[in-house]
Amino acid sequence: MEEHQGPVVSSGLIYGLDDRPPLRETLFAALQHLLAIFVAIITPPLIIAGALKLDLETTGYLVSMALFASGISTFIQCRRIGFIGCGLLCIQGTSFSFIGPIIAAGLTGGLSAIFGACMATASVEMFISRLLKYTRRIITPLVSGIVVTLIGMSLIRVGITACGGGAAAQADGTFGSLRHVGLAGLVLVLIIFFNRSSNRYLRMSSIVIGLAIGYIVAWCLGMVDFASIPDYGGLNVPMPFRYGLSFDISSIIALALIYLITAIEAYGDITANSLISGEPVEGEKFVRRASGGIFADGFNSMIAACLNSFPNSIFAQNNGMIQLTGVASRYVGYYIAAMLIILGLFPAVGLVFSLMPEPVLGGATLLMFGTVAAAGIRIIASQDIDRKATLVVALSFSFGLSVELVPDILCQLPETLRTIFSSGITTGGLTAILANLLIRIKN
Repeated sequence: MEEHQGPVVSSGLIYGLDDRPPLRETLFAALQHLLAIFVAIITPPLIIAGALKLDLETTGYLVSMALFASGISTFIQCRRIGFIGCGLLCIQGTSFSFIGPIIAAGLTGGLSAIFGACMATASVEMFISRLLKYTRRIITPLVSGIVVTLIGMSLIRVGITACGGGAAAQADGTFGSLRHVGLAGLVLVLIIFFNRSSNRYLRMSSIVIGLAIGYIVAWCLGMVDFASIPDYGGLNVPMPFRYGLSFDISSIIALALIYLITAIEAYGDITANSLISGEPVEGEKFVRRASGGIFADGFNSMIAACLNSFPNSIFAQNNGMIQLTGVASRYVGYYIAAMLIILGLFPAVGLVFSLMPEPVLGGATLLMFGTVAAAGIRIIASQDIDRKATLVVALSFSFGLSVELVPDILCQLPETLRTIFSSGITTGGLTAILANLLIRIKN
């Protein structure tokens, strides 16, 4: 394919889907995408490791494998191997949506239960990709909006716990100290400050800058001990099933629901990406692309579980990056994938981030989780909220938030049911689906 020299008039792009930009422009575009997704990829394993009180070595390895798995997933999506993948500049990374159920699964059965459930339920999304027309009638935008909002609301508690110092601070009595809260506040203010900048590069890098400055301040305060890790060298050789596999039915049910919602979110992201890239958003070609992308979403999550990483999903923020750069070439995705794989191979990357104090991470994630909730509210607000829709929203939030705020309400249930419904995301999501069907909301 020859290099494309002029803009694509119909979509305002500089380089279209199948164009090959010069190496310098390709690397520059790839680096911008990497800055936009890097923190989002490493944050879920850091949060999950903190909640499960994993050691630094394990935490570092999970971070490295998250980067490595995201690289493989991104390549498959961009390349489209057979019918697997969407063939767009579509970036995949570790999903925030699964954090709550994964932590619950980990507390029940450890890492083996997490990876077993992630692998077993990834087939749900692959199955949905073949029945896209029918599942979209069940998981409507209203249901998706409710679940996304509940995901954000549920995770805010995780974020604010990290701001206070996390489990370690709760154990030693320093939770909520000025040192911890002040550091989290500094990171939060820095991210907001740079995000409001008129310079688009500062705005795109606001989370990275905030975390970097917060990390340096924490180190100056003696909160980071690099000496605790004896060796940063060598290579991280991926070891499939390093932590084993086990299967817990309650964890499988909880994660299956999230995969169901993720499939519909992936459809929306692929539609937006196609539109921005000047590609059709209806017709046979688009249906094949959407079906392949959703199938790859599940397939890549299964690969991630084999590699000791957490479920992957398509990142919506990269659609905005395509608009900003004017580069929709899927060949840029190959470079992004290579960068992620290389970063995942070096233990130093994961180990350095595993030392990040929880308040630093909490300052960033608190805002990120609030943004997730806000995105869900926007989806709900985009629908026609009549009397029936109001009932669905009210029931879903009531049931979902009740088990988050008063978990003891489930104390008399059998353990399996208690584990399933302990997540507000699962309880509220199931309520939304059933209420939507029974009250017969039509979109």
